[in-house]
Amino acid sequence: MEKVGVVCGRFQIFHNEHLQYVMAAKTKCEHLIVGITSPDPSVSPVEKADVNRSRDVANPCTYYERMKMIEAALVEQGILRDAFDLVPYPIGRPELVRYYIPDDACHFITILDEWGDCKKERIEKWGYDVQVLWRKTEKGISSSMIRQCMAEGKPWKHYVPNATYEYIVAQEIDKRIIEMMK
Repeated sequence: MEKVGVVCGRFQIFHNEHLQYVMAAKTKCEHLIVGITSPDPSVSPVEKADVNRSRDVANPCTYYERMKMIEAALVEQGILRDAFDLVPYPIGRPELVRYYIPDDACHFITILDEWGDCKKERIEKWGYDVQVLWRKTEKGISSSMIRQCMAEGKPWKHYVPNATYEYIVAQEIDKRIIEMMK
């Protein structure tokens, strides 16, 4: 078991498959750091492996909103609050990552597409150990799909942890997304 583990993602609607990923990583480490990528536009360049991830419509939630969603979802799952941290993870600015992630942390990733392979190579190049939890050829749930459901007035609650749903509705993030996607 690793002392410190790291997961990272944009989590631009923290959904059930994100939760599955985070929970799988937590079983492999004593303390988990959840790195939230694209914490702000200044450290979020366009990625050649996935150009859509930098579009405004793909990033409706602030760093703070994503942090609160994830924190609530993990606590709801029974993870003690002192067993994890949430930090910015400026994956597009590698020189900054060391300010948020300990040198001896092991990164746990899942690979779903070309961007996943790119992340793995990038993180290894920075000198971190990387363990692939799983590799899939298809995404089951995607944040894009959930945002589209919101915009079309389709059900989406079943795709996200209850804490995520409650936070989105309470903060009216769903209404913001609907407006953004018009």
